[in-house]
Amino acid sequence: MTLNRRTFLLATGTTIAGAAVAAPAAAQELAWETALPANSFSSYSALEASWNYLYPWGSDHNGTARMYASRTDHNHVYLESGGVLVLKGSRITWDEGKSSKDPFLPIHYHAGAIHSKLQVVVNDRYPQWEVKGEFQAPSGRGTWPAFWLTGVNSWPPESDILEFKGDARNWFNTYDGGWENTIVPVSNPGGWHGYRAWINKVSATDVEIHYYLDGTWVGQHRGSNFVGKPMNLIINLQMEGASGSSGPSGDTYYRARNVYVGRANNG
Repeated sequence: MTLNRRTFLLATGTTIAGAAVAAPAAAQELAWETALPANSFSSYSALEASWNYLYPWGSDHNGTARMYASRTDHNHVYLESGGVLVLKGSRITWDEGKSSKDPFLPIHYHAGAIHSKLQVVVNDRYPQWEVKGEFQAPSGRGTWPAFWLTGVNSWPPESDILEFKGDARNWFNTYDGGWENTIVPVSNPGGWHGYRAWINKVSATDVEIHYYLDGTWVGQHRGSNFVGKPMNLIINLQMEGASGSSGPSGDTYYRARNVYVGRANNG
């Protein structure tokens, strides 16, 4: 099946304020293919075929949660029926030192993260990408869930498709050396909502990224120097840090389903 940009957007139900999105006249026919299937949370074997546990760089990042998960440890990364991934954050009561990543915060939680074995690379062969999923995201003070792309070999690039930082607003962010943010209130983030990015190569070096919430367009960003730079796709539950403190004393849950990556193949 071949889809040009207009056909692809209409076929996937994309709207801008309820109206169908038109495409530039120069949009060319491209073959659309699945790069990461939406059923990768159907079993542990499917999960482990498409995803790795933890962050690409290890267990620590920029908050107070340390990631714990493996093929034999599903306390903080596990599956529920219906193809649902669960990341659980739990407060700890002992001293586990500080995060090994800037800003080196004290570890207060154990939580979960996964990153896809697929790397997203916008280039001449794959000039268009779609990255999307459905999530039940915690949004209370001290909770920091994310669904995002970040550079494998360098930072930038970064694209945050879902990021809640302690309240009921999602931050759609693009970082290319400077931040571009679209901040959108979400009614009941703990219910199921769809978050999506559509990425298109627009020059030899740059991309444009369109962000969507529940199928409705919310913003367009430009990513300078994104082309040719591989990016990891990460789902993680971080805590405190930019989401405030102190965080919850009990367990926190972040759920995902139907996470999908597709791309246009230019041959």
